[in-house]
Amino acid sequence: PSQSMTKVAVVTGSNKGIGLSIVRALCKQFEGDVYVTARDKTRGEEAVKTLASEGLKSKFHQLDINDINSIIKAAAFFKDTYGGVDVLVNNAGIAFKEADTTPFPVQAEVTLQTNFFATRDMLTHFMPLMKPGGRVVNISSFMASRTLNQCSKELQARFRSEDITEDELVELMKRFVEKTKSDQHKEDGWPQTAYGVSKTGLTVLSMILARRLSKERPQDNILLNACCPGWVRTDMAGDKAPKSPDEGAITPVYLALLPPGATEPHGRFVSDKEVQKW
Repeated sequence: PSQSMTKVAVVTGSNKGIGLSIVRALCKQFEGDVYVTARDKTRGEEAVKTLASEGLKSKFHQLDINDINSIIKAAAFFKDTYGGVDVLVNNAGIAFKEADTTPFPVQAEVTLQTNFFATRDMLTHFMPLMKPGGRVVNISSFMASRTLNQCSKELQARFRSEDITEDELVELMKRFVEKTKSDQHKEDGWPQTAYGVSKTGLTVLSMILARRLSKERPQDNILLNACCPGWVRTDMAGDKAPKSPDEGAITPVYLALLPPGATEPHGRFVSDKEVQKW
């Protein structure tokens, strides 16, 4: 069959941790090419070798979500090679450790830049590439719903509303970062967690984009969801966490492989394969 008939799955930030486990599971279950993507070519190719040693076939493409040119190049590659993308898992993300002494405004700016703004850039450039029947999975966190509940009533109302726009959400995320600089974020209704706010933003963005898909491409049956992999033993979360990376991959992979013809979940926040109240 020609290349464009070959299906393709792309997982960001997948040279290690949950991302690598998602690729591993897709190699076993997805009928098509599965791509490890990472900022660092050497680390990405190492991951492909690790999988090969387990008898699993994956491919590598360089992708740094914080570099818009890298996103544009990767998007062009997948469009030219496969005619689009069947599965996109936005896994790349960062978190500062509890003990990190980096000033909070810097943590806020850096965390939001990767987890919200760069992931949004990925979605902006890759959503038009999603093929009919495509699946988009944004890796969020249980910290998103916890953070939502710690926001002011006004912010909660906006983050839960059906009519919040992408532009409004972007302004709110920028506002949080700005307010941290003058240490006014708490009085502005925000909790003291940059990671939580970034994942709240990503979850709401997922809901906005899912509504847009339903409106603009109703025949294409593309399902887009945000999910929490759980508390997983990774470099990011530390070694006290109860779940292995392979266990953390279960819900993201379930959403990535929702069967043809499925209509839900869509625009939901999912944990342990269950739709969560938002």
